[in-house]
Amino acid sequence: MNKINNKIKRKLRNRKKLKLVSENRYRISVNKSLNNLSAQIIDDKKHITLVSASSIEKEFKSKKIKKMEKSSLLGEILSKRAKEKNINKVYFDRGEYKYHGRVKAFAETLRKNGLKF
Repeated sequence: MNKINNKIKRKLRNRKKLKLVSENRYRISVNKSLNNLSAQIIDDKKHITLVSASSIEKEFKSKKIKKMEKSSLLGEILSKRAKEKNINKVYFDRGEYKYHGRVKAFAETLRKNGLKF
């Protein structure tokens, strides 16, 4: 087993569990790199991205902020954009990442701003 295969297995296992629970909800998919975080709300039935946000956008470039603060700010921006499109119920797809650190801070900010998991 190598590192890439383990990541793919973890991601597929997580998505399989989430699809059993998801009942007419949109999916929040999170992608994390060394310095940045991006997320999108996806309609799996139509295979469309409804809302997206990334820490590479202009709002983040003008400020010098730490990674954890970026993830919290990203959660606020994504929840604001989701409310504009009347999206309230979602399920959180953390992918191959642990629910810890930046991913956890992002999810908690989404919950605090009104999205229901």
